[in-house]
Amino acid sequence: MTVPVRRVRPGRRRHRFSTRVTAWWFALVALTVCTAGFTVRVLAGAAAEHPAGAVIAVLACGAAGAAAPTRRRLRIRRAARNAARTLQAAAEAAADTTEAAARPSVPDAGRPEAGGDPGGGTVDHDTLHAAAPDHAAPDYDALDADAFERAVAALCERDGCRDVRVVGGAGDLGADVLATAPDGRLLVIQCKRYCPTHKVGSQDVQRFGGTCFAVHGAELAVVVTTSDFTQPAAEYAARCAILCFGREALLDWSAGTGPAPWERQDA
Repeated sequence: MTVPVRRVRPGRRRHRFSTRVTAWWFALVALTVCTAGFTVRVLAGAAAEHPAGAVIAVLACGAAGAAAPTRRRLRIRRAARNAARTLQAAAEAAADTTEAAARPSVPDAGRPEAGGDPGGGTVDHDTLHAAAPDHAAPDYDALDADAFERAVAALCERDGCRDVRVVGGAGDLGADVLATAPDGRLLVIQCKRYCPTHKVGSQDVQRFGGTCFAVHGAELAVVVTTSDFTQPAAEYAARCAILCFGREALLDWSAGTGPAPWERQDA
């Protein structure tokens, strides 16, 4: 009688530990890591210099990944997302560096400049007052008509006029400011708050000329404007002894660098 013998399967072959193989694996891993790092640096530099090319490269990687098998596609997509994040971070860092280099350096207001006050930047008010101009011209273009009349009246009072009154409004008959000049003459001023491109015309001066002497008894009639005068208006004013005070004359008077109306040689 034959007894069946059970066939014994051979066991798995065990690999012996090899120092040489382990060293080769470590070298391969190190080479892969170094290559990946170098590739990332190159891509980051290219993205900083050519953002458009980086975007095209990322899109190309995404398109290639879409045509690959599913498992490989997932790996490629993950790699593309990581590359895109790296490129975006490099581009933002390059933009921040460029902006910081282009920004002008502003001195610290809390620190005194070289040769300044060593006590923490304390301002000497007497020195500041001496360095500032005596009369700072306001922004007449930002004033409305009523505020401009009050500003002209303030100039008259500042420079020594007496009995200064703002009478402009409905029924003023052409007079906006009345005052007694320092030399005793009755001063009648009409204020024209116009934009620089809108000149005072001849009709404006004629209407004022019809009332300044006959109605208000002016001894010195002046038209003050933030603009200028047309040639016919200036000629009519010269014939009727009306003083034209244009923009430049007003700014000089306000800044204290030019004469007041009653100090003009043609007044």
